[in-house]
Amino acid sequence: MGQKLLYGLLYGMIKAFAILPIQVLYLFSDALYFFIYRVVNYRRKVVRGNLRHVFPEKTEQERRRIERKFYHHFADYIVETIKLAHISQEELLRRAHLRNPEMIQPLLAHGHTCIMLVMGHYGNWEWFTGFQSCFGGEVQVHSIYRPLTNRAFDRLFLALRTRFHALGIRKKDAFREIFRLRQSRIPGLVVFIADQTPSKANLHYWTTFLHQESAMLTGPERIAVKLDLPVIFVDVRKIKRGYYTVDFELLTDRPKDMPEFWITEEYTRRMERCILRDPAYWLWTHKRWKYKKIQNP
Repeated sequence: MGQKLLYGLLYGMIKAFAILPIQVLYLFSDALYFFIYRVVNYRRKVVRGNLRHVFPEKTEQERRRIERKFYHHFADYIVETIKLAHISQEELLRRAHLRNPEMIQPLLAHGHTCIMLVMGHYGNWEWFTGFQSCFGGEVQVHSIYRPLTNRAFDRLFLALRTRFHALGIRKKDAFREIFRLRQSRIPGLVVFIADQTPSKANLHYWTTFLHQESAMLTGPERIAVKLDLPVIFVDVRKIKRGYYTVDFELLTDRPKDMPEFWITEEYTRRMERCILRDPAYWLWTHKRWKYKKIQNP
C-alpha cells in the first residue's frame, strides 16, 4: 500500500473516531487499558523494571497501583491524541489550561523574540499544541520532533500536532531553524521535550534523575546558550481525567551567564519534582536508563 493511501485511510479513521464525544472515547480507553495491560502486556516488563528502580522503598503492592494508574492514563493519552483531529481550540484550551501566559510578555518586551520551552513526556504533551492562541496569535509555537520511520504515521502525527497552527521542526534541523527564527525577530516559542535518552554519541552530561545515574540531553542548553534564548520549564499537572494545567517557570533569561550544564541540571530537578508529585502520569514505557556511565579505573 502506498504511503499516501495509507495516510489517507489512517487520517479518515482517526477523524471519524474523533467526532465521538470525549466521554464515549473514554469508554474505548477503558477497553484499550484492558487490552494493552491485561492481554498484550505492552512493555509491562520495562514499566515494572523502571518503577522498581525508581521506587525501591515502596512495596510491590504500591508499585502495582502506580503501574495500573499509569496504564489507565496511557490509554487516555491515546484517545485524547486521537481527539485532536476534531476537538475545538476552545475546548482544548479549557482542558489543557495555561495558567500564566503573561510570563512571556516581559521577555518579549526586553527583546527576546525567541523563547525556549522545556518539558517532558508527562500528562498529555500532545494537547499543548493550542498555546498559540493564548498570546492573541502574536507568538508562533514551534515544536521540535523526531520523525517516525513510517512516513504515513509521521505525516499523521504531524497533522495532529500542527492542527492549531503550531509548526514542527525536525530535530536534526533544530539549530538552523531556531537561528533563522531568532534572526527573523518574529516572536516564537520553541518547545523541546527534553527527558529523552541522548544517543550513545551524545552522553555528555551525567546526573542523578529519579535516583538513577542518568545521561541527560544537553542540546537544548547548548542552543539556548549559543543563541541567548530565555529558557522556561513547563510544569504540567493532571487535575482529573481529561483536564490538565500548565505553569511556566522561568529557568533563566541570561543563559550565557549560567555555569556549564546549569540549565540541564535545573531542568532535571524540576522534571523530577513533577514526576514524583504524581508518578503515574510520566511515560514509564521508555527505556530511559539503557546506558550506564563508564567509570574511570
